[in-house]
Amino acid sequence: MAGGENGMLGVDKLEGPSTRAVHGGERQKGGMKARATLDALATPIVQTATFTFRNTAEIVAYNEGTYESFEYGRYGNPTVRALEEKIMALENAEDALVSSSGMNAVTTMLLALVDQNGHVVSTTDCYRRTRQFVTTVLPKMGVKLTVIDPADVDELERILSTQGATLFFSEQITNPLCRVIDTERIAALCKAHNCICCIDTTFATPVNHRPIDIGSDLVLHSGTKYLAGHNDVMCGVLAGKKEYIDKVRKLHGVLGGVCDPHAAYMVLRGLKTLSLRVEQQNRTAEALAKFLDTHPCVEKVHYPVLPHHRDHAVASRKSMFAKGFGGVLSFEIRGDGNPCKIPYIGPSLGGVETLVEQVRVVGYYDQPLEVRQRLSITNGLVRFACGIEDTADLIADVEQALTYVKPGSVVHHEMEPPMPKGDGEEDP
Repeated sequence: MAGGENGMLGVDKLEGPSTRAVHGGERQKGGMKARATLDALATPIVQTATFTFRNTAEIVAYNEGTYESFEYGRYGNPTVRALEEKIMALENAEDALVSSSGMNAVTTMLLALVDQNGHVVSTTDCYRRTRQFVTTVLPKMGVKLTVIDPADVDELERILSTQGATLFFSEQITNPLCRVIDTERIAALCKAHNCICCIDTTFATPVNHRPIDIGSDLVLHSGTKYLAGHNDVMCGVLAGKKEYIDKVRKLHGVLGGVCDPHAAYMVLRGLKTLSLRVEQQNRTAEALAKFLDTHPCVEKVHYPVLPHHRDHAVASRKSMFAKGFGGVLSFEIRGDGNPCKIPYIGPSLGGVETLVEQVRVVGYYDQPLEVRQRLSITNGLVRFACGIEDTADLIADVEQALTYVKPGSVVHHEMEPPMPKGDGEEDP
């Protein structure tokens, strides 16, 4: 049988220096190393692509599901699995799958769960690259896409009762206009009409909103953002019902968008302070939104805590958001201001550092005016992702930045980019 009588080479059998260099200290898996790995306070980084077996019997047992280990890094890793189990605990999920990025999580999920000629329902306000995928790639599979306003649950009910759908997907809270969907009613409708319900809570985090607890089948995250929390790692997360996670995991093993074990370790580390970070970011974003809402140089503020927010009534239910609405808000200024001194200018969000971007320039520079107008991406739209700096310092910084704004002035950057049709993205 493969592996020999003992299933391994003894150290005393290692002869030449190259053989000793390859196998010394590692061939034998037991002893102090095994105990120390189990007793380590921090989850070890299992930096290996291949896992070995001591004999053929173990391989057979592994294939039959009775030998709990791993085979190859594309199908699983102990450090990555520790992260998946932590996500399961945070989301009250049956299973979880961690991948290389948030986009990998959403695209693999859609490809695995929506068959050819399926039907996806989504919402108008969402991350641009997600919208790009569902409008340019899924149609090649014959998949129908219907897009509704985040608040139009009556339209969703009409669609599900008359046409049916394979999967409903929306962000909660949406990017970049901070809209709120009625997760409770949507999840109930999807269940009644046999439609998979998947909610992306990258902005909300499980600290503020847990869709699975109120009926959603799946929850998705760009773990790069709040979960990792330090702007230094990329990761995607899908959690929820095991039957769906199993289907996605099988395709994930084929497509290969795996999370590196070192990245998984960094997300594990970041998650330990998730509640502390999000609670601070909740407070700062709420205070900043209220400050900006009364500022004469600000046209409009998008943040659900404000009474005039379109979805404020739904967002105010305690069953929806018990602790807050996250650290991201957006607002529209009336003109150009003095630069902020604390935030970094750049994409992404959810880290300990505050980030700010002019949405029209960072995310939609290649899109023509008519597309941006349809999506409510005005030239003055600013997305502000609060870090964990002191609230008073951030508000004071924004205040000084708005000092030189002349209310009613025109925001610069009106020149259209030389790509009138963008990158093929179409309005569905």
